[in-house]
This record gives sequence, C-alpha cells and structure tokens, in this order.
Amino acid sequence: MNAFESSMAAYGWWAILLFVVLATYFWRGLGVLLAGHVSQDSEVFKWLSAVTYALVGALTFKLILLPIGDLAQVPMIYRILVCCICLVYMTKFKSGLSRGLILGSLLMAAYGLFLSYQST
Repeated sequence: MNAFESSMAAYGWWAILLFVVLATYFWRGLGVLLAGHVSQDSEVFKWLSAVTYALVGALTFKLILLPIGDLAQVPMIYRILVCCICLVYMTKFKSGLSRGLILGSLLMAAYGLFLSYQST
C-alpha cells in the first residue's frame, strides 16, 4: 500500500475535498490580492481576457458538437438552431449574455417538453 492509498483509507474523500478547496481558494485569494495591481489596459490583461473568451468559446463549441449525457439525445440541427437564435437575439436586441443563456435554456426545455408530450 503506497502513501496515497493509506491516506485514502485513513481520511477518505474528506482529504481530497480539503485539498481541492485549499487549492481553489489559494488561487482565488492570490487573484484578489493582485487584482488591484493589474491595469485593465495592460497587454497581460488583454491576453488573459482573450484566452478566457477563447476557452469559453471552445467549451461551448464542444458542448454543441460533442455533447454528453442528455444533451446528446437532442439532434445536432436543433442544438445549432438554438445557438443561432440566441446569437441573433443577443446581437439584435443587445441584451447581453445572461438573457441569451436564459433564452437558450428555455428553448432546450421547450424541446424536452415537446418530446415528453409527443411520447404520451
């Protein structure tokens, strides 16, 4: 039995949970401390913003094209259609991201309700 297995046997999942919480809040705390020293107009901040938006875009793209779980049961054409409707809504009405996300969620829920009523 190695050190990891013995610690899992002694402390179980609580040790892992504690480690994950400490690791997460360490970086968040460091970010709070350094936030006042970073200019929003600096090249580093612009680069971080670009990387953040790229990651969010890539994850969204992956959810649309390669979904897992219940979302995989929704036809791809409907997933793409919902995204296009939300993008048009957000750009035409300048409503922001949160309203677009709510609209997308409502459209997906409506599709689920439609399927449940259709099967009965």
